Amino acid sequence: MHIMLFHSAYGPRPAVQSAAERLREAGHEVWTPDLYGGETFDTVEDGMAFKDGIGSDELLKRAVLAAAPYSDRGLVYAGFSLGASIAQTLALGDEKARGLLLLHGTSDIAENASVDELPVQLHVADPDPFEPHDWLTAWYLGMGRAGADVEVYRYPGAGHLFTDPGLPDYDAEAADETWRTALGFLDSLPGAEEAPTP
Repeated sequence: MHIMLFHSAYGPRPAVQSAAERLREAGHEVWTPDLYGGETFDTVEDGMAFKDGIGSDELLKRAVLAAAPYSDRGLVYAGFSLGASIAQTLALGDEKARGLLLLHGTSDIAENASVDELPVQLHVADPDPFEPHDWLTAWYLGMGRAGADVEVYRYPGAGHLFTDPGLPDYDAEAADETWRTALGFLDSLPGAEEAPTP
């Protein structure tokens, strides 16, 4: 598959490239847009402050510009936390999207959002202060109304960004399970048997 993988509010940390390599080793073509101009952060507070300085509209514009050259290929949009919310927005607006892989995050759903059984998989800590249960329930119902085919995987006791080995949230068991499940999801998508084109 062709995968557009967006980083979290922490910026393009090494874990993003490690994830991309894991996906490439499984046969996928992966792009990892840098929406922060190379800046990375060790705390969520610093990362969010930097994100707020850029602004949501500008971040989304950068993401759209990064994905646009490849969208005709039929992208799987993916992302970590903030990057997941960006990936969701792009996937719901791209009629050629093949799938949506959300790691640690979701986003608001536009009232007019409509997709044709878009496969969606979400991996999230349980509980997660950034993704409370009430919000996730409403999100799940909203995605269903938009026409998405959604799977949700919860990881009790894990920290919010539990797939990043360089952060206190890291949970090795939950991370391994996430990647096993996510790779299976990607292999199940329509067109997964096609060889990626450079």
